[in-house]
Amino acid sequence: MKRIGATTLALAAIAALPATLALAHSGPAKLFLHNTKVGKILVNSRGYTVYAFSIDKPNRDVCVKIPLCLKAWPAVTTTGRPVAGPGLNQSLLGTIKLKKGVEQVTYNGWPLYTYSQDTRPAETKYVNLLQFQGFWPALNAAGKTIK
Repeated sequence: MKRIGATTLALAAIAALPATLALAHSGPAKLFLHNTKVGKILVNSRGYTVYAFSIDKPNRDVCVKIPLCLKAWPAVTTTGRPVAGPGLNQSLLGTIKLKKGVEQVTYNGWPLYTYSQDTRPAETKYVNLLQFQGFWPALNAAGKTIK
């Protein structure tokens, strides 16, 4: 179990972020594989790590119902069908609807998120962080969690 000592400070910083459901994506979301010290993991088109939430249900975002959760862990969103980069399985990509018609990207049924505290592409220091009563693993090409 990984805990970050600065979690309280991070939550305070997150509370100061603008109140948005998710960062609107202006086209189809694109996911890629990136080789990291924890293995090959999913990243978004900017190269930032994409996370799952251990208490989400298949194709159901639980984070959306937890205060401040989507501020800390913005949903990966799309307009149009998401695109799988090399090494990923297009058939594992999907979407679910959030509030106001926002489409959240899923992979192998896992709703996808980025982390507001990541500061560089393919960062892995927050993989499997315990926050909001669940863990935040990365995903591999098969859609399995990496801890």
